[in-house]
Amino acid sequence: MSVRSEAEAARWLLSTEAVRSRAHQLLALADDDRLPHLRLDRARMPAVVDEVLAATRADYPTLDIPYHSRWRHFAVGGRDRWRDLCATLDADAHERARIGFDLAVTSVLLDAGAGPDWRYCEPSSGAFYARSEGLAVASFDLFAAGTFSGVSTQPLRADATGLARFDAGKLAFGCQVGASNPMVGLEGRASLLRSLGSAIAKAPDLFGRDARIGNLVDTLERRAVNGTLPATEILDAVLAGFGLVWPGRLSLAGLPLGDTWRHASARSADAADGLVPFHKLSQWLTYSLVEPLEWLGLQVTALDDLTGLPEYRNGGLFLDLGVLAWRDPATAGRVMKPGDEPIVEWRALTVALLDQVAGEMRKRLGLDAGSLPLAKVLQGGTWTAGRRVASRLRADGGPPLRLDSDGTVF
Repeated sequence: MSVRSEAEAARWLLSTEAVRSRAHQLLALADDDRLPHLRLDRARMPAVVDEVLAATRADYPTLDIPYHSRWRHFAVGGRDRWRDLCATLDADAHERARIGFDLAVTSVLLDAGAGPDWRYCEPSSGAFYARSEGLAVASFDLFAAGTFSGVSTQPLRADATGLARFDAGKLAFGCQVGASNPMVGLEGRASLLRSLGSAIAKAPDLFGRDARIGNLVDTLERRAVNGTLPATEILDAVLAGFGLVWPGRLSLAGLPLGDTWRHASARSADAADGLVPFHKLSQWLTYSLVEPLEWLGLQVTALDDLTGLPEYRNGGLFLDLGVLAWRDPATAGRVMKPGDEPIVEWRALTVALLDQVAGEMRKRLGLDAGSLPLAKVLQGGTWTAGRRVASRLRADGGPPLRLDSDGTVF
């Protein structure tokens, strides 16, 4: 096999092939007990599958499982907010899909962990929501109020002009943040959305001359062949269009690498040596853009080319149930950043182990990957099981490790 050039290595790192390859490379080292930070106990994997299967059967007894995406959170509390919003629209199917993209992208990029003390009181219902659900409802309300639109007569859109005006003050007000209701990474989130506005303004081939996120619907529709579109085509557009958004990250051959970090055990004989990609928020966003495209009649294929999402619910499940354990128990008490090698190692093993959980789920249920893609295993699923186990083990339901998040990764 020829050695990749620097540019080829950069493009490879911006692929799910690289995410999965690096993850399984580190898992193979874990099987040989050769990783520096974590030990792997495969004897505990059946307990993980038991938890995931129990969560899946509890929430989806008929196994009619939707995709893991932001759209699930918009229906928290038994109310389908997107359906209610659509009932007020005088718009054709394409415009609804564009609005769906505008909403999903802004909401996902505000979706990093808010911390255990933040809550959102939905004005229309008086209900309180926290964590991902709270961020979903709060961001939905921000969007519905026209916060991200630069066109006063079209409030339900997100464009470069509207995003450029977004700041921490608007976010704090919209999310009811205060001394008694703190949110982790407030400025990081606001800065991320301003960077989003700048990025889409620089990519008219993807977002049109009016630099609107929703125009990506039309771009992807043009890329479909006979009404089908591979999921990685959506991710490629997300990585290309939003690559300039991520602050202070690595770059290679002039390409920003986004959610890519260093680990000494990730080896290759080229410029990708020592680098481990994840693209977690980009993949979460890709999962969340599938449904608006399907509303138009497009068939999104090869969903399993995407990977599991290495965040604290999915990854916490493996730590909480003992599949993974820190070599130094004090690691769990340290506050760590996304680029710290123990975190990179944990996230990589999470991606690889999620693939194996999906395989075991299919065996137990007698289903194939077409009937139970990874996107449904996550929803069914690993994320819910991770939350439920965390709630059993810790009063605040928080993760089994301490993360210093700026609101752009976790």
